[in-house]
Amino acid sequence: MGSRKSSSRKNPTDPGPLVPLDLRTTLFELIGDEFPAFEKAMGQDPPTSIRLNAMKPFALEAGSIPWCNTGRYLDTRPAFTFDPLFHTGAYYVQEASSMFLEQAVRASGLLDIDVLALDLCAAPGGKTTHLRSLLSPGSLLVANETDDHRRSALKENIWKWGAKNVVISGSDPRDLVRTPNAFELILVDAPCSGEGMFRKDRFARSQWNPGLVDRCTVVQQSILAQAWRSLAPGGSLIYSTCTWEPQENEAQIRTLIDKGAECMDIPLDQGWGIERSSLFGTIGYRFYPHCTNGEGFFLSMVRKPGELVLREEGSRQNDHEEVRNWLIDPTEQCFTEQENILYGIDAKWRNVTIDLQTAVRKLLPGIPVAQLKGNAWQPHPALALSVLLSPKAFQAMDLERDAAIRYLRGEALSAQGASDVGLVSFQGLRMGWVQGAGNRWNNRWPTTWRIRTQQPKAPPVSWAS
Repeated sequence: MGSRKSSSRKNPTDPGPLVPLDLRTTLFELIGDEFPAFEKAMGQDPPTSIRLNAMKPFALEAGSIPWCNTGRYLDTRPAFTFDPLFHTGAYYVQEASSMFLEQAVRASGLLDIDVLALDLCAAPGGKTTHLRSLLSPGSLLVANETDDHRRSALKENIWKWGAKNVVISGSDPRDLVRTPNAFELILVDAPCSGEGMFRKDRFARSQWNPGLVDRCTVVQQSILAQAWRSLAPGGSLIYSTCTWEPQENEAQIRTLIDKGAECMDIPLDQGWGIERSSLFGTIGYRFYPHCTNGEGFFLSMVRKPGELVLREEGSRQNDHEEVRNWLIDPTEQCFTEQENILYGIDAKWRNVTIDLQTAVRKLLPGIPVAQLKGNAWQPHPALALSVLLSPKAFQAMDLERDAAIRYLRGEALSAQGASDVGLVSFQGLRMGWVQGAGNRWNNRWPTTWRIRTQQPKAPPVSWAS
């Protein structure tokens, strides 16, 4: 599968055929007689799927995704924007095939130990929040995204998900040269030519050409080279794309094998319809829409030779007592103050976070728990959604759906004798802060998170109970 000459750039308003001619050649080589069934599947509507947040349960009846315990298929695609549960982080709207990450993490053997993990290409956060849910609660996850705009979306999704022990960075992968052998688990969901998204993303289809495949291959090689240097001996690297191109998939894994990597097998159920690939002497897992109920996807996992060495724990602190009183475990968190925001992580990761601050760029060293307003600390929006918050710390009130939507639009809520800081929730799941002002609660839902579109006339979501 060598490089091919680039076609002329297409008009982005014309997505072109579902399967471009150059791609047909590759697919014929990969799936042969199955191509007619593949092409038929490409003309069908993609399934809608979500991944549930086990920390924020709610009643739901939906079809299960077999390779992900918390994955669910929906019969229709509702207007998620107008479901308050979506904003509480109760679920994440995610493509089903990509949830196969769960099987890789389970096969890595790292589920039951506290590890330092890196999601190198993290935005918008689907696999990041999934990975954080799969790791032990005491693990620390570094979620990296170089693009400022995409990193803003990543922050919102991580903070709404509500897990602890996540730091966010904005480093170029080349900066990782300063973190050699640091991470026990690395996820590289690499930028790719996007063929697996063609039936749901017209823009991806319009931009595709063979030259794009070649350019992505170069970028992927560079990212993987840096990731390999940062992987600890005995650690696992998970590589994924949403393309079918062998030069972006198995050929990239081959370069790691040539550096000493060991391919790791992931157990499969034959009924899942996932293809186990052995191209170029590798082990990879391919998803095709005529075989699995999802989009195109590829995943492979390798191990770096050696033995894992667990690090020493950092020391506990007792500073910022007024903020600690808001937390479910006041002694567990170590705080770092940065630009008038107080970030918290488990104290055991304090030394690691200090090292990361000197090695990577634009680091947010934990989950924001408080922000300085004048001379006083106020709870940060992320804390309302976090497992760190004690349910006894603030007055809470549960909103009906209409009131919750008004809150998410940034409107004030009526009240009698409201004072101090309050907490609002929906169906028992915490959502955000309000500030008492006599006969109303002023809204403290972040401006950039607010709903700005018109609500559909039909009910947006009707979860079965």
